[in-house]
Amino acid sequence: MIKLDDISTRSPKSAEKDAIKEETKAYIERIGELQNILYAERKHSLLIVLQGMDGSGKDSTTRSLFRKCSPAGVQVTAFKKPTEEEFAHDFLWRIHDVTPEKGYVKVFNRSHYEDILIQWVHGWIDDKKRDLRMDAINSFEQLLQFDAHTTIIKFYMHISFDEQLKQLTQRVEDPKKYWKHNDGDWEERKLWDKYRDAYEYAINKASVAWTMLPCDQDWYRDYIAAKTVCETLESLNMKLPPLVSELFKK
Repeated sequence: MIKLDDISTRSPKSAEKDAIKEETKAYIERIGELQNILYAERKHSLLIVLQGMDGSGKDSTTRSLFRKCSPAGVQVTAFKKPTEEEFAHDFLWRIHDVTPEKGYVKVFNRSHYEDILIQWVHGWIDDKKRDLRMDAINSFEQLLQFDAHTTIIKFYMHISFDEQLKQLTQRVEDPKKYWKHNDGDWEERKLWDKYRDAYEYAINKASVAWTMLPCDQDWYRDYIAAKTVCETLESLNMKLPPLVSELFKK
């Protein structure tokens, strides 16, 4: 049973910042190479879910991870409030349409978990509907894994209450970050404890395990994220396709 209060939002005291930054650079370089092979081979796809409280660094993590990748093979979908058309369908309808095809990396900035997080926190669904949706999510993720050859990495962006305050405050004090400010983020912050309960439920009930991503220090966050993505891509044992051409046959 995972309890978020038992997991640090920071690096271990023994972590050497400069050395870890160098390791991160190497992982990011390798991710670029592996993404190229993924795109060329077209046998696998990778879905990365970034889920966490406002200010936890979903955008900056994405920029860091894929800065050495071809933009042709990396796609990002950010999930906002459902449209009227999306509300008229089941909650996974809008999700399934944007899952990655073979050869692609897809990043979900927020995800299908919004429908058992924000909706439960605000009382728009009850425990029974939350549980039914969780069962549907597990089945959906298994379908992607075993029918579509999609590997799934789910990062819980683990930020502390104090660090979130710092990040949200910067959005009203730094002119370069004004565009990120949303009054609603401060209202959601008031529900911090209930969101933690909701996340613990989603993490502990998931059939595809989550990776806890400490987010109070961006250099350590990027290290864990890059290491996880790189090792996952390596595990696919991908190869560049051979030349297929009648022109060069003897």
